[in-house]
Amino acid sequence: MPRKSRTRSGPPVRTVVRLAGTGALVVLVLVVALTSFFTVPAESEGVVLRFGRFVDTVPAGLHLKIPLGVDRVEVVPVKRQLKQEFGFGTPGATNPWQSSRGEEWEDEKSMVTGDLNAAVVEWVVQYRIEKPENYLFRVRNADATLRDASESVMREVVGDRTVDEVITVGRQEIEDRALQRLQELVGTYTMGIRIDQVQLKNVNPPERVQASFNEVNQAQQERERAINIANGEYNKAIPRARGEAEQRISAAEGYAKKRINEAEGDVAAFNALLAEYVKAPDVTRRRLYLETMGEVLGQVGRKVVLDPDVGGGVLPLLDLEGLGTTGREGGR
Repeated sequence: MPRKSRTRSGPPVRTVVRLAGTGALVVLVLVVALTSFFTVPAESEGVVLRFGRFVDTVPAGLHLKIPLGVDRVEVVPVKRQLKQEFGFGTPGATNPWQSSRGEEWEDEKSMVTGDLNAAVVEWVVQYRIEKPENYLFRVRNADATLRDASESVMREVVGDRTVDEVITVGRQEIEDRALQRLQELVGTYTMGIRIDQVQLKNVNPPERVQASFNEVNQAQQERERAINIANGEYNKAIPRARGEAEQRISAAEGYAKKRINEAEGDVAAFNALLAEYVKAPDVTRRRLYLETMGEVLGQVGRKVVLDPDVGGGVLPLLDLEGLGTTGREGGR
């Protein structure tokens, strides 16, 4: 009988199983190797989660972890200053929570002031992540919570002030108060965030009343300008008037002292004359008479002496004007 030939059915099953096991082992080793290392970029920290529970925080650089999904790492940019914009948005922002959708901007920036006027307020909040574990796990979606808290605080602060304060003179005070209030709120929620700055951008009245507000603002500026001009004139006139008043007071005081000194001198002279008169009345009286007549007649150009014993009662005397001299003429 002829022999049956054997057909070749391929490699044994055992060999195939061995090759498959080797390949699976290689793949497993590669997966373990690839999932055992992770890198934290600069300006960030890595939050390590083991089975979803917080384990540790690691700095920037290359690190090891338990592979196969046991450890998971959340990268948080702790050294980067982040910001959120309200009422507007900057194109190309990398932070998805930096601004809201465009259709929400109008509602965000429309506010009511304390005197029941409307104002359009755009602002920016700049912040940093201080504690990554609180940022990730203390509140659900810390960035969204921060946006809601920022809007609530700004409406509260603006609602406590008049429209003039919001638009003109009170901007710095509003920024400071909003920063303080927002930091207190973030600390209460333990969000792991530090607020660096709250900055007002465009603050205007609503578009429908913009023209009227500009007229009022211009009138106020003109009033302030007029007040400043008046104060300038006041500051120039008052010191000048005070100087003139002090000058006149000084002149009056000098004149008063002069008159007092002259009066005291006259009194002293009169007392001295009185003492001489008491000693020799006739001599003093005649001397006074002669001195007085000398002063009076010395001012007269042509002199005549009336003598009742002379005919006609007139006695012409020598005219001394031509001689350029003065003398004492005597008569009876």
